[in-house]
Amino acid sequence: MPSAIMIQGTGSDVGKSLIVAGLCRAFANRGLIVRPFKPQNMSNNAAVTADGGEIGRAQALQARAARVAPSVHMNPVLLKPQSETGSQVVVQGRMVGTAGARDYQAWKPRLLASVIESFEHLRAQADIVVVEGAGSASEVNLRRGDIANMGFARATGTPVILLGDIDRGGVIASLVGTKAVIEPEDAAMIRGFIVNRFRGDPSLFADGMAVIAERTGWQSFGLVPHFPDAARLPAEDILGLAGSPMGAGKRVVAVPVLPHLSNFDDLDPLRAEPGVAIVLVRPGEAIPGTADLVLLPGSKTTIDDLDVLRAEGWDVDISAHLRRGGRVLGLCGGFQMLGRRISDPYGIEGAPRSVPGLGLLDVDTVMTPLKRLEAVTGTSLPDGVPFAGYEMHVGETTGPDAARPTLRFADGRMDGAMSADGLISGTYVHGLFADDRQRAAWLARLGTVSSGEGYEAGIDAVLDALAGHIEAHVACDQLLAIAAS
Repeated sequence: MPSAIMIQGTGSDVGKSLIVAGLCRAFANRGLIVRPFKPQNMSNNAAVTADGGEIGRAQALQARAARVAPSVHMNPVLLKPQSETGSQVVVQGRMVGTAGARDYQAWKPRLLASVIESFEHLRAQADIVVVEGAGSASEVNLRRGDIANMGFARATGTPVILLGDIDRGGVIASLVGTKAVIEPEDAAMIRGFIVNRFRGDPSLFADGMAVIAERTGWQSFGLVPHFPDAARLPAEDILGLAGSPMGAGKRVVAVPVLPHLSNFDDLDPLRAEPGVAIVLVRPGEAIPGTADLVLLPGSKTTIDDLDVLRAEGWDVDISAHLRRGGRVLGLCGGFQMLGRRISDPYGIEGAPRSVPGLGLLDVDTVMTPLKRLEAVTGTSLPDGVPFAGYEMHVGETTGPDAARPTLRFADGRMDGAMSADGLISGTYVHGLFADDRQRAAWLARLGTVSSGEGYEAGIDAVLDALAGHIEAHVACDQLLAIAAS
């Protein structure tokens, strides 16, 4: 039978996604057929799959690490937060409804069937499935009906490796404490542990590894040093960008950080450019007067985020930026904000309502139930530079400025809108800056030159380096033996 191994964590952001990506590339480099899998993910950073759905961006990166196309089965349950207490629920790539945090607990038992169906679908294709847990394995208050961690592991008989993060401190207590609080039947699923993000002389933590093994009875599978090039990979959430290099270039791209940002990996190729400095503008801060471009990324709840943008006074800052001759680009939800009005007659984002937009483009947006999810290619206008990207949005945008579209798709459709002076533009297409041709064209408009380095090739180079890092510090042979047992 094809094998599987699951990486669970002592908490969120301990590096599960990165370790799984590294294992996927390491195993693929050994000639194995590998599939990544995450039963449940919570993220507004999503990717379009080859089979016409959407999954978490981290699972798309892991699929790339495994050298396979992303599939909806790699992340069968995706929660896309729309508020502090509620999320849109996407099952096997398609939105099935919206649930509050408490209501969602009642959904879990019936979602488990879809999770197991997707897992078995992948397992039938692969030599090994590398599974990523969600959050913390020790959240015993959420254990009933769990589909993301031990509930999944026990339902499928998948052995677990527990990952702790020494960089945040308290890793011994985190790992030993997990053993102390979880049920004995759950603890029996854990075959060993890995300590991640170590800095310094590893011999200094040898006693710590021994203490963990003695107190838990689990085997050590490795002490993994900090991998600095992780900052060059797409971040799973905006918190991941906060600590990563933003560049020190002369051309400043200012990005207002709104509560429900989505697909913010659109920023990654720009922050990799030496001629660009990305400035994340936090609440309470002003958009810098030195900005060359104000970029409004996608949003899961466009109207709510527009309200926040106004409350922060960023609409005033953007107007001042334009008076100084600066550029503004809106992507997806950010594009919708630039228009005269946004209407949500069907209550897609909450209660039905209609609100004025920023009025910077002469277009109006109506939210519609149909969600467009597809890869697209074409050329930008008026320069005719080729592009490849993807659409992931609800809403139709029309109006006089749409007669000056930003993009022409290969099938003849037009997309986006542009002001008469060309300084304000918007598009529904994500992934433009990952296309080296488009990124170079946009940087030229800002008066700087692209580094010329291929962004996608750079991602693959980092994944290969990550695989070597994992092979050097993790007992991969033993993991494969446990996965097959």
